Amino acid sequence: MRVCIKPFGVVDASVLEFLQERLAEIFGECEIVLPVEIPSQAYNPMRRQYRSSSILESIEVKGEQIVLGVIGEDIYAGNFSFVFGEAELNGSKAIISLRRLRPDEYGMKNGNLLKLRALKEAMHEIGHVLGLTHCPNQKCVMHFSNSVFDTDLKDWRYCEVCTEKLLKKGVRIKL
Repeated sequence: MRVCIKPFGVVDASVLEFLQERLAEIFGECEIVLPVEIPSQAYNPMRRQYRSSSILESIEVKGEQIVLGVIGEDIYAGNFSFVFGEAELNGSKAIISLRRLRPDEYGMKNGNLLKLRALKEAMHEIGHVLGLTHCPNQKCVMHFSNSVFDTDLKDWRYCEVCTEKLLKKGVRIKL
């Protein structure tokens, strides 16, 4: 399976490279494509955030691949005050935001925490693209996160139940 990481605007290169390495190990192939501007129509000046669905709509997909958009800015969807990411269920596109994953937003030191959180959100949104829905297992990466602290509690891997669902669909991953 081929995953393409598409940066929107300025995104931390070390996070992109970490995601590329890890997602290539897990899914088989991953590349970072050239960055693009954040679509201006996605910005909501009243909220000072970007609408994730507008960004998703702007992503072009070529062939049999999954495109994971990565943005450093704050995003929202629907009535949520913010989201860590959004994806097309059984589709080919997803996006994650690094803004609320940053440890310094919560008075914490960074270390590799931002990279780990980004991996968890990437795996979660790619899981949706592959047809997985939210999982009741709090340790599974497909568990819904109400806050970054929920993200910290879960693993970056799919649980046995979610992995089995992927296998039944013919999706093979290396965890």
